[in-house]
Amino acid sequence: MTRENKKKSIDKGYYKKHPCNESFICKVCGRTVVPEGAGSGHRNHCPYCLSSKHLDIEPGDREADCGGVMEPVSVWVRKNGEWALIHRCRICGKFSSNRIAADDNPMKLMSIAMRALASPPFPLERIEEMTKLMGGDGELKW
Repeated sequence: MTRENKKKSIDKGYYKKHPCNESFICKVCGRTVVPEGAGSGHRNHCPYCLSSKHLDIEPGDREADCGGVMEPVSVWVRKNGEWALIHRCRICGKFSSNRIAADDNPMKLMSIAMRALASPPFPLERIEEMTKLMGGDGELKW
C-alpha cells in the first residue's frame, strides 16, 4: 500500500496512535525512505532533503487533499530542548511542525537553522544604531 493511498483504507486518526511502518519514495530527492532509523514510529519526512508530503490536517489524520510538497523552511527548539522542523506546503501554504528524526541530515538541519542569521530582517551595518534605539548604549563589545 502506498503512503498516498493510506487515508482511503485506514480509519480516521489511525496514525495518531499507531506507527507508520511503510517505506516511501521522496517526491523531492527521489530516495527511498524507510521507517528504521527515525528514532520513533512516526516517520513524517525525508531524512535526506527534509521534505515531506502534505497528508494531514491534524497530525496523523491523513485527511488533507492537497498532496503538495511540504518544504522545510525553518527549525525551532521546543521547551524540552528538542528540535523541530517547520514545513510549508508549496501548494496551499499551510505550515506544520514536525520533530526531527534521529537520522536526519545534520548539515541540512544546520543550513536551515542558519538561514535566519545569514539573512536578518535588518541591515547588519545598522545594528549599533538599532541597539541604541532599544535602550542599549549602541556599543558592540566582543
